Amino acid sequence: MSGTQGAEPMPTNRGATDPAPIELAPADGGGDRLRGFAYWLAILMGSLGILLTIDQTFNLHLTGGPIIDTSFYYMMLGLFLSLGFLAYPAHRGARRRIPWYDWGLFGLCVGATGYLAWNGGRIVSEGWDLAAPPAAVAVAGILCALALEGLRRAGGLVLFGLCAIFAAYPMFADTMPGFLWGPGSDLAQTLSAHAMGVESIIGVPLRTVASLLVGFLIFGSALVVTGGGAFFMTLAEALLGRTRGGPAKVSVLASGFFGSLSGSVISNVVTTGQLTIPTMKRVGYPPHYAGAVEACASTGGALMPPVMGAVAFVMAEFLNVPYGEVIIAATVPALLYYGALLLQADHYAARNGLKGQAAEEIPPLLPVLKQGWHFLFSLALLTYLLLVMKREALAPYIATAVLLGTTLVFGQKRFGLAGIRDLLIDSTRNIVNIVAILAGVGFIVGSLSYTGVGGAFSRELLQFAGGNIYLLLVLGALTSFILGMGMTATACYIFLAVTLAPALIEGGLNPVASHLFILYWGLISFITPPVALAAIAAASIAKADPWRTGVWSMRLGLVNLVVPFLFVLNPTLILVGEPLHILHDVATAIFAVFLLAAALEGWLIGIGRIGWMSRLLLGIGAAGMLTPGLVSDLVGAGLLALVWLGNRLVARRAAAAG
Repeated sequence: MSGTQGAEPMPTNRGATDPAPIELAPADGGGDRLRGFAYWLAILMGSLGILLTIDQTFNLHLTGGPIIDTSFYYMMLGLFLSLGFLAYPAHRGARRRIPWYDWGLFGLCVGATGYLAWNGGRIVSEGWDLAAPPAAVAVAGILCALALEGLRRAGGLVLFGLCAIFAAYPMFADTMPGFLWGPGSDLAQTLSAHAMGVESIIGVPLRTVASLLVGFLIFGSALVVTGGGAFFMTLAEALLGRTRGGPAKVSVLASGFFGSLSGSVISNVVTTGQLTIPTMKRVGYPPHYAGAVEACASTGGALMPPVMGAVAFVMAEFLNVPYGEVIIAATVPALLYYGALLLQADHYAARNGLKGQAAEEIPPLLPVLKQGWHFLFSLALLTYLLLVMKREALAPYIATAVLLGTTLVFGQKRFGLAGIRDLLIDSTRNIVNIVAILAGVGFIVGSLSYTGVGGAFSRELLQFAGGNIYLLLVLGALTSFILGMGMTATACYIFLAVTLAPALIEGGLNPVASHLFILYWGLISFITPPVALAAIAAASIAKADPWRTGVWSMRLGLVNLVVPFLFVLNPTLILVGEPLHILHDVATAIFAVFLLAAALEGWLIGIGRIGWMSRLLLGIGAAGMLTPGLVSDLVGAGLLALVWLGNRLVARRAAAAG
């Protein structure tokens, strides 16, 4: 979640009466350009967009009556995509100023979307997505070009290149071989379908933003501007900072929280890593290990309930299931992943004699809770509304209102007009970013839908696997890994949900597990060479070798490679099945993670350092515990007993000889 200028973070108590505050660095790349007139224009347009979303979501009729769906989405593009040309520069030389041509693109976007919004009724009733008047086709071409340019600025060249290819794909689909063939379209038909159809620019991704995600982005921004982000960092320090290797554990908890809200891996690394990585290095973690911990912790944020960034909402839309079902299913796998990170950080610290932070640096827990309990209450309320009340659309707005109200009454900082201004600009920046990216990603969904290639790819994959579910999963994992390189978590998931997930579901696998599988494997490229974008970002902060940091990130995140296969083959790990089976399988998975962490770090609780043979046996035992079946569980438990007793016997003999 991007930082907000002027927000006072939650103070910590570091052994003094008035301790220094924690500052969270802004992760938003375009914030410097929104100054002066552009700043206030962004606040005005962002406020209008938020009010429009609330009005449309809850049918308040603030605009005089319900707005036709397509007109509403074009208005959202006009309010937020247009601001992307002011917030994000076309090139590095314009990072701190807005040149005339960006103002021109801003006006062009407002005009094009305004035209389409005004004609929303005709677009639907007259079928302009199939045959539109010449003027509408010209406007459609302008919108397509603007959507791609907005994507390039907000999402980067890799994502832009992929979406540009897919945007043009319908025009040459009839020349492609095999399953890549599809019915061809001319330029006018392609532009009309993308801009005025309901599967592309204003398809599922953008509709999810407008109907659900805006509220959660506002809640995340409210946490930032009221000091909640810094509070959770301080709380993590109070809970774990004094333990051995405490800063690494603080990194795991804090990054998991921030990543869940933002869903942006790189933003998470840059924001929390500037605080956690230097602290890890100070207590003795090598630079490459500190960077790897932060990279893995930040990558897992998009997998961590209750928010999971934007992905959970899009997933619920694709699956046509309640949002709560997605986050319940994602809970155990995410906890296994973060549990493995915590254990490995702890075992590394124990094996290398690393301590926690100095006592004077650790804030006392009770004062921290007393100052920030309302943040925890707001988050708990949000979770309750999502899981128990099942009010996905209403939940973030209620939680935001409660958070702002409790901050006014109980908060340590004064939250007045300046705070409202900061909340509006931070929310606007976040909405602009996600709209600019997902409007462009819509080209992928639209082209695969219009040409039918998405379904053909699934059928081809099923035929190639020949009914072998294990081969299908391996192929799916490799495909997800390759396509995830250089893409944002949400963009990667959307592409894979259209192309790969149907094949897994048709192969007989659980639908929710299949979608989580592709999400996990799509994110693995963030911590796995040769790309490892999260590891590279963390290495730059840690001043470590990027390649070495990437290798250690892959090692620390090993559970992330294994867990997806487990829950997709055994849905009890996503809490589907008989209660006793769920309890047994979750317990053995937790035990397996414990064994795997001991094997990787060469440290076993109660024993201490262990040799390579013991580590090998524990690794085999972990694999046994992860494999469903009583026999494999007994093998895992037996190998642990063998290692334990063997090392105890060796220690006794050594003590007797000494």
